[in-house]
Amino acid sequence: MANQKEWKDIIMGNERKVFKTIEMHTCGEPLRIITGGLPELEGSNILEKRKFFADHYDPLRKALMFEPRGHADMYGAVLTKAHSDDADFGVFFMHNEGYSTMCGHAIIALTKYVIETGYIKKDGNKPVLNIEVPAGKISSIARIRNGRVQDVSFRNVPSFLLIQDETIEVKGIGRIRFDLAYGGAFYVVVDGDDLGLNLDESDHNKLIDWGMRIKMSVIENFRIEHPFEQEMSFLYGTIFTGKAYDPDNWSRNVCIFAGGEVDRSPTGTGLSARAALHFSKSEMRLNQRVTIESIIGTSMDLEIKDVVEYGPYKAVIPEISGKAFFTGKNELWIDPDDPLREGFILR
Repeated sequence: MANQKEWKDIIMGNERKVFKTIEMHTCGEPLRIITGGLPELEGSNILEKRKFFADHYDPLRKALMFEPRGHADMYGAVLTKAHSDDADFGVFFMHNEGYSTMCGHAIIALTKYVIETGYIKKDGNKPVLNIEVPAGKISSIARIRNGRVQDVSFRNVPSFLLIQDETIEVKGIGRIRFDLAYGGAFYVVVDGDDLGLNLDESDHNKLIDWGMRIKMSVIENFRIEHPFEQEMSFLYGTIFTGKAYDPDNWSRNVCIFAGGEVDRSPTGTGLSARAALHFSKSEMRLNQRVTIESIIGTSMDLEIKDVVEYGPYKAVIPEISGKAFFTGKNELWIDPDDPLREGFILR
């Protein structure tokens, strides 16, 4: 639970508090990068700093993510200094439910941000960044032309299949078949075509409803455990897969995560989980490159670059590629007298 006294310390007095942000999107999925106004965060690594923020300043997450400054599907990133010699910077992520362990769309956007703004200085047209995230260390590559990042690829953490071809009875839906895999976060993967779902805007509300029903049913009936980090041992979202709308693409992907957020992008960590799943089922092979589209038709490329042993699992190292864009910058104010200063959500 957040320490309300320390939260009030931020907004005490008669003056409004100012927070600066850079706004971006990757394949339509928003990213709000907090660039100014945050308190000093204690901790010797990224997990400790995330925990310190959650324990002491969680109402600030709500204020910056929720309405009236954000919305139910807003996503945020907090940059920190790197704690290891071979990393360029650290970052943790936040959303409507709390905090996530890894975020692919954010890595793509952040790579563009730090290169184009000079936050991190790198030479060459294909600079490599090493980024500390709660799930581990991520390597990203920016492809630069005429001084601008055209697209970004990143190699994710080892991704593995946890549960294969299981069934469960879900209230209001019936018995469904699912797989469960890890790609920086755990996802339950369901064939949306088998459920008669439209994986587009026309079934937007139904996808949220069914995605959350499936997620909660799996949480209640199955144990989800990361082999090394207890903080990773939770189910983050539901992924509905289906046939691609664009015949040039491999498949379509709709991810419902956190507290019912709908990912506008194909979901980088979700595609990593799918890579592990499809490799285990011999549906993808090493070095095969496929394009997967999102609920709004934007796309990311997915490739399996390596196969490794990861504790008791045979894991894959996925590479995800996509494009990000700047949409603006904000100066957000929090008035200490505002009764809605901590924000609210309407879904």
